[in-house]
Amino acid sequence: MSGALTPGMAALILFGTFFFLLAIRVPVAFALGLAALPILVIEPRLSPMVLMNEMFKAYNSFILLAVPFFLLTANLMNVGGITDRLMRLSRALVGHFPGGLAQINVVLSVFFAGISGSSTADAASQGKLFIEAQVKEGYDLSFSIAITAVSAVLAVIIPPSILMVVWGGVISTSIGAMYLAGVIPGLLIGLAQMATVHAYAKRRNYPVYPRAGLGEIGRAALTSIPALTTPLIIVGGILLGWFTATESAAAAVLYAAILSIFYYRELSLKQLYTAIVDTGRLASVALFCIGTASVFGWLLAYYQIPKALLANVTEWGLGPIGVGFLIAGAFLVVGCFLDAIPAIIIVGTTLQPLAASVGLHPVSFAIIGIVSLAFGLVTPPYGMCLMISCAVAKVPLKFALKDTMIMLIPMLLVLCAIIIWPEIPLLLPRWMAPGLLK
Repeated sequence: MSGALTPGMAALILFGTFFFLLAIRVPVAFALGLAALPILVIEPRLSPMVLMNEMFKAYNSFILLAVPFFLLTANLMNVGGITDRLMRLSRALVGHFPGGLAQINVVLSVFFAGISGSSTADAASQGKLFIEAQVKEGYDLSFSIAITAVSAVLAVIIPPSILMVVWGGVISTSIGAMYLAGVIPGLLIGLAQMATVHAYAKRRNYPVYPRAGLGEIGRAALTSIPALTTPLIIVGGILLGWFTATESAAAAVLYAAILSIFYYRELSLKQLYTAIVDTGRLASVALFCIGTASVFGWLLAYYQIPKALLANVTEWGLGPIGVGFLIAGAFLVVGCFLDAIPAIIIVGTTLQPLAASVGLHPVSFAIIGIVSLAFGLVTPPYGMCLMISCAVAKVPLKFALKDTMIMLIPMLLVLCAIIIWPEIPLLLPRWMAPGLLK
């Protein structure tokens, strides 16, 4: 490279400027773009116009249209009565377990995850539903915040997931295969969270609801079936070749709107307008992040920084399991500081050659990365889901930190299991759509 900067110097300026900007509280999306500017000015073969050029190139992606569509689906669910029906079903199924209301919180997150794809939307809606209700029933406030935040991360693991859509667009991995691969890890994490609630409830004598009769479960299931059909339409439509990931997200919006307006009849024009405005606000933040992260990632590739960083790692002779743990560690650390979308663009593309070099399947690599990034949604200083839950409860972030960290331990064990046994995430794709794994 005969430019003004060596890969080492470029990396120092990029990461040094980025972390300095983070330290002085500049928002992540702006920090990523501003960190790229000094290099674009110093390097004679580049110009500041590269910033705009690469950002607009990133936005010129059909697949990214899925992001606002999934966010709108989540918002329509919340205002259109779909969430209420799913909550009734959750209560009928697990309300009699120890820590009934917290168990309902986790199960509703599993259902919600199968429809929305957005953890932040889940944390916001579940926070309003559950935190105050749990405290009124005698649960500790820190526990109520922690379980609401931690269960919200299921939305990025269980399909459809916005992170899987972004990963598929950036690292060219089959979105259909990732959707199937996320089901078992997501359900295992959900079960780990339910076991954690059980342990807390037994220790602290949290209340339970009376066991629901078969008739009550049947009635709750009947009213929820139309809502629970959403993930089947999204994932099934992709697997059957009816539509792409983006088209499936658009179909989910239409289906949620039809359910809310004509079937449940709870969506007014004013609520529809609010949902659309809210979606625009959330989607603009996510997409701006993608744009600036793409510039940052482009500069990493331009100076071949990933190659320089991984030069020594390939000499360690790590096998697929060792590399799996290295990938998980990198994403767990980066996820504490960065939003998941820029982390995929920057770290995912950096580590992809390393994963390929040891024969780690691209879908396994994706699931390890996405599950690891899910932890970043509840770990400070970033911890967006924990931040939202604490904001709903009007307490500082550190208030619920201890309980949150305890709840992450069983989830870490599930992450270790999918690294040691990569067949766990690949089980469903191999069985249902082996063609997607080629």
